[in-house]
Amino acid sequence: MSRVLIPLATGFEEIEAVTNIDVLRRASIEVVTISLNSLDVKGDHGIPIIADQRIDQIDVDDFDAIVLPGGMPGAGNLRDNQKILDFVRKIYDKGGLVAAVCAAPIVLEAARILEGKKATSYPSFSDEMSSCQYLEDRVVKDDNIITARGPGVALEFALEIVKYIKTESDAKELKEAMIVKE
Repeated sequence: MSRVLIPLATGFEEIEAVTNIDVLRRASIEVVTISLNSLDVKGDHGIPIIADQRIDQIDVDDFDAIVLPGGMPGAGNLRDNQKILDFVRKIYDKGGLVAAVCAAPIVLEAARILEGKKATSYPSFSDEMSSCQYLEDRVVKDDNIITARGPGVALEFALEIVKYIKTESDAKELKEAMIVKE
């Protein structure tokens, strides 16, 4: 079974974090949420989430993917954390999935894994992603990197991750079970 790491930093976008946690777990993908400090992490809109573990309690080698929710200042807090940058690079370098939504693709830029890749982000962060081929598509997949625009595409983004980790058939079955309209 694939193991996915979802880091939560103060100011994360709640829709993006919870949608990914929920959809991936529905798809029988193991998800571990981590915090940068305290297990209690407050989102951008004041909603608290209790992470499974703190960043210093995990071994990134145990994970096949990392999914970064956006939100501000959450994405900035992830970008400014050296361990998160190291985790992103390590998972990317071993061919694992690296996915980021909304403002979080700035973390991928800071980790120096977007050079020459197709990617997207929340529109106001496009100027911070100078090394990639920037697209305005809702969800962009380039090899083992998936990026998406923002909260309004969180479900679409999560289903693309399911398709990547499992199969297109699994993602379609989950969409039908969740009554997601095409």
